[in-house]
Amino acid sequence: MNRKKSIIYLIIASILWSIGGLFIKLVDWNPMAIAGARSGIAVIVMIFYIKKPLRSISLGKIKLLGACTYASLLIFFVIANKLTTSANAILLQFTAPVWVALFSKWFLNKETKKSDWLSIIAVMFGMTLFFIGDLGSGNILGNFIAVLSGISMAGVVIFLKLQDKGSPVEMTLIGNVITFIIGFPFFFLSVPDLKSVLALLILGVFQLGISYILYTIAVKYVSPIEAILIPILEPLLNPVWVFLITGESIGAYGLCGGTIVISAIIIRGLYQQKRKIIKEENNLLEQR
Repeated sequence: MNRKKSIIYLIIASILWSIGGLFIKLVDWNPMAIAGARSGIAVIVMIFYIKKPLRSISLGKIKLLGACTYASLLIFFVIANKLTTSANAILLQFTAPVWVALFSKWFLNKETKKSDWLSIIAVMFGMTLFFIGDLGSGNILGNFIAVLSGISMAGVVIFLKLQDKGSPVEMTLIGNVITFIIGFPFFFLSVPDLKSVLALLILGVFQLGISYILYTIAVKYVSPIEAILIPILEPLLNPVWVFLITGESIGAYGLCGGTIVISAIIIRGLYQQKRKIIKEENNLLEQR
């Protein structure tokens, strides 16, 4: 696997992730049922990829906790998309890096740096604009659940870092199984129409199954900064697809808040990568 091919994989994965908001909107079904069905389809795709049955996957405490956190991420994201705009759902979920920075002290024994605190303050301000803009619109609950999905995403990142062995795909596979089990009872509340079934197949196969496989293959062969910046395509494209197909648009406060959140995440990623390069260069000079 060369770097150029890996970047293409990463771009494809990000584009596939970005269609989530649109296709969730197109499914006329209970949100819990959508989450469960999407994950059930993704499980089949992932089993074909890892080429081993579920019973052969080892279940450690960290992997199981990570899988449960991943399941909560999937469920919160679907519910948020049904209760608020897709733009709000994805942009508020993208606050995950600042939650990682906040939780790292307790779970990864890493100090929160001054640059992290600046990012946290900026993101919190951006989040506040989302809620101010949606006062009286009925989207407040959806926005709150979208924030919870961002916290869950941060938990997934932390549990992946704590995992000593095993493929990241295995943890997400178990998480999808848990989501399917939780969502299964909701399948019987109503029957989805053909359009909803087709949208669910696209969500399960492409948006959740193939996309994550491509990401886990590609992320090993790209630079850290590419791994940070290319997935930014997801929150940028997600509102575009929804607007083009359904006409749903983001408000002025949401647009401003989203710009602040995305900018803070990008600047933080660039700054951290620059610090890492300088540190590595200094270490090489000391060794000489």
